[in-house]
Amino acid sequence: MINKIVFLALVPLVFAATRTSPPSGCKVVTKSPASGQYSTFQAAVDSLSTSATATQCIFIYPGTYNEQVYIPARAALLTIYGSTTDTTSYTSNTVTITQGKSQDDSANNDLTATIRAFSAGLKIYNINIANSRGSGSQAIALSSQADKQGYYGVKLTGFQDTLLANEGNAVYAKSYIDGATDFVFGQRQRAWFDGVDIRVKAKGWITANGRDSDSNQSYYIFNKCNVAVASGSTVANGAVYLGRPWRDRARVVFQNTALSAVINSAGWSVWNTDDVNTEFVYFREFKNTGTGASGTRAGFSSFLSAAEPITTLFGSSYTSWVDTSYLS
Repeated sequence: MINKIVFLALVPLVFAATRTSPPSGCKVVTKSPASGQYSTFQAAVDSLSTSATATQCIFIYPGTYNEQVYIPARAALLTIYGSTTDTTSYTSNTVTITQGKSQDDSANNDLTATIRAFSAGLKIYNINIANSRGSGSQAIALSSQADKQGYYGVKLTGFQDTLLANEGNAVYAKSYIDGATDFVFGQRQRAWFDGVDIRVKAKGWITANGRDSDSNQSYYIFNKCNVAVASGSTVANGAVYLGRPWRDRARVVFQNTALSAVINSAGWSVWNTDDVNTEFVYFREFKNTGTGASGTRAGFSSFLSAAEPITTLFGSSYTSWVDTSYLS
């Protein structure tokens, strides 16, 4: 009998990366702090110099932290990590920052935010950021207010105005954003959303871009995202729009994105019947898929002949500040 040797092709095994302990040099936040550690996220932020230039970082151990956090401008680049067994996604996040302020009790949108991010070059990884207010008032989870920010594997939850994407350039990748009313909005930010799970909780609009002039740089591009009804919510087919124009030169693109039947066949909506804001809008799509990608689109929207690359927003230098390992 002749022995037969079978050669099997070697198939590489891909393991999710873990980050369950602090990288070297990080300030540490934990529910049961030891000497030199912090019991709140804000205390760790406050312990950092805003004038020092050496790279800074904060690591947060598992738990729910009930607080509002203000991250001021600083000279150093700051990175914030949440403990996780899978850095590539939001699905294994163990850290939640939450509170419930809204414009019922705050002077403006930004002041309602759970995290108010004013630090240029900020990166946040694997943290759930929630505003628990619910329906009835503007109530922000994340307020992004500075240039070259990156949010990777984060989970943003709210209802109305969940994400204020407002200033500078920013990337949101391999993340989750939910809400109902205008839950991705802002005035001047150029934002790239890559591989983001977008979940709707009620009838409404995903985006409300506030670009108000030809010189305003604001531009939202959703690339290879997925739009569907949030778990635990019931939303009728066709009850949600990709966006409506907060200002009359709103600029938003959805491309190569899966759109479930919850998206209305018109795709896009006027601001309201008394103030449509549609004369100069730039609402575009390219090769979206799913039931929500079909139908007769609104006359003030149209389709692209090719997908927009990330360089449309940031130019070729984006690799100097974007964590490209999270891009599709």
